[in-house]
Amino acid sequence: MSANKELWPEVDVIVFTVADDQLKVLLVKRPGSSAAFPNAWALPGGSMRKHIEVAATLEAVAMRELAAKTGAEAPYLEQLGTFGGQTRDPRSWTISVAYFALIPYDKVQLKPEARWWPVHGEAVGTQLAFDHGEILAAAITRLRSKLEYSAIAGHLLGEEFTLPHLQKVYEIILGERLNKQSFRRNVARAGVLEATGRLEESRGHRRAELYRFTKDARSVLFFPRSIVYAASAQAKGEEEAEGLL
Repeated sequence: MSANKELWPEVDVIVFTVADDQLKVLLVKRPGSSAAFPNAWALPGGSMRKHIEVAATLEAVAMRELAAKTGAEAPYLEQLGTFGGQTRDPRSWTISVAYFALIPYDKVQLKPEARWWPVHGEAVGTQLAFDHGEILAAAITRLRSKLEYSAIAGHLLGEEFTLPHLQKVYEIILGERLNKQSFRRNVARAGVLEATGRLEESRGHRRAELYRFTKDARSVLFFPRSIVYAASAQAKGEEEAEGLL
């Protein structure tokens, strides 16, 4: 339990990307001289107080702290929740407003102390500082849930992408295979994509058509849970059938 009775308001940011066929989260290594969790990996974040003179909103504080700790700027930021207690930080009673963000992998230059870590299930391969393991698990659950009914995946892709690439992003985050025909049929029904009229650059195979999200796609709720589940169920049925052959 912390001896300091003062309440410390903080902000933490959980940043996701997809790279190397994996869902990854951005972590920073704490200084060896830190009084709390020295040399441990943690979510980027820190005290709100150093930003209150220049940041008008909590979201602005989160964006400033993310840039200061990692060098990253997030095109998508959403409040996840509030975490607090007298045991989460040995220095004082703290409360943190957590945000999660999505960034295309090739759109960021990181500071040396920041690194992408692969996500396995709802965790990473190291013990995180403070209660950041709990916060990360909550963010992964939120991301997978929103992926099933919104166009949030668009923030992990470039401006233009192929349908196989879009489906792959969904499969990586959900951790399961989706039926291609069902997925594409229901994406078409949603009406959130438009063809660019161009093909991807040749990579030694048949070139796929490039698509982009429509301007208002990210404000449209699509992919009802039944759609993703149907694509998942069909894929599982195909796998079971193949196993019986």
